[in-house]
Amino acid sequence: MIAVNLHIRGGRLIDPANGIDAHLDLYLKHGRVLAVGKKPNGFRIDKTINARGKIVCPGLIDLGVHLREPGEEHKGTICSETEAAARGGITTLICMPNTDPVIDTPAVWELIRRRAKACGNARVLAIGALTRNLAGEQLAEMGALKQAGCVAISNARKRMANTLVTRHALEYARTFDLPVILCSEDPHLKGDGCVHEGSIASRLGLPGIPSAAETVAVARDLALTEHTDSRSHFHTLSTGRAIEMIRQARQSGAKLSADVAIHQLFLLDTDVDGFNADCHVDPPFRTQTDRDILRQAVASGDIGVICSDHQPHEEDAKTEPFPLTAPGISGLETLLPLCLKLVEEGVLDLSTAIARLTHGPAQALGLPLGRLDAGHSADICIFDPDQIWTLHPDELHSSGKNTPFHHWEFRGKVTHTLFEGRITWNSES
Repeated sequence: MIAVNLHIRGGRLIDPANGIDAHLDLYLKHGRVLAVGKKPNGFRIDKTINARGKIVCPGLIDLGVHLREPGEEHKGTICSETEAAARGGITTLICMPNTDPVIDTPAVWELIRRRAKACGNARVLAIGALTRNLAGEQLAEMGALKQAGCVAISNARKRMANTLVTRHALEYARTFDLPVILCSEDPHLKGDGCVHEGSIASRLGLPGIPSAAETVAVARDLALTEHTDSRSHFHTLSTGRAIEMIRQARQSGAKLSADVAIHQLFLLDTDVDGFNADCHVDPPFRTQTDRDILRQAVASGDIGVICSDHQPHEEDAKTEPFPLTAPGISGLETLLPLCLKLVEEGVLDLSTAIARLTHGPAQALGLPLGRLDAGHSADICIFDPDQIWTLHPDELHSSGKNTPFHHWEFRGKVTHTLFEGRITWNSES
């Protein structure tokens, strides 16, 4: 569907980047926001969306999505996952570099970019590889990756050869003003662990991952960030101690941002009981104390971004014995509903929740997105905050049905998603 002159009428507009929370109309032209509030003189309306009783906000930005194409199309394609994103109100997906082949050359990113453009459901931006083939040894050509359009670099959850390579990588990234997405985890302390090291792991006889696997690595990466004066973003944190260290580093002036996967704000290590493979994630679910500190950090702004850490899998990937199952959750379509549940539980107010999904990720990566002032891309999410529904995995549009939230009841559902002024999802049509 092509972009037309659109009028979004009667909704409650929440745009945290501009401090807006009011009933205001939006006028869109040529895929961009033309005006907020008052209709411009001479503006011809081609189509009107009635948003009365609904929330209108910037399209969501999901920082750190694991797209399976190229290389693992049996788990999900760019088209299937961006369609799922549109249904979840997500208009920008930040793709992790661990595709096959890895995004360590402009050619691989160009392949993904063209495929995403052909699908047309959402914007896909790339995180380039920190090292060649994510092997952790030789640095990737960061300058070429940035010139090709990569917005950040990362080694995902792949092991770095040693601390010196990490230092050189941060220094090299700084020369190109590229933020580094750090998935801080000590591979030796992690070992072959698959759940949080604690009483549940002991009772189930599963190898555990101690909290120190994260905190030791975060301490090292914070020291290197300070030493190199680089821009670091800590991705998918899971422990309360890591949050405390990051808070202290930020107070000392370090250039830091951080995110948490939405599922870490709800589930605990106890949810693994019964060998529930849908709760096999990396990093693992931690204790209630950790979860409570993560929630407080999201509310205070010490964590400025909430992501889905979307990892779709085929059914067989979750049917092996627990340690052999593939970690990860298909999370695109539950990102907003779970955030709204945080609002319902009083953890966040609605404006803050939307900020963590829009302005927060845009600010962390320096992107001109996540806002609806005049001239910006008309990426918009409209949702009904009062619609109650129950999640059934077979109704997920993502190729991956692997979610631990099946049969959860949610309040709030996306009715329209607009990407660059085009309606990519309309539940009412």
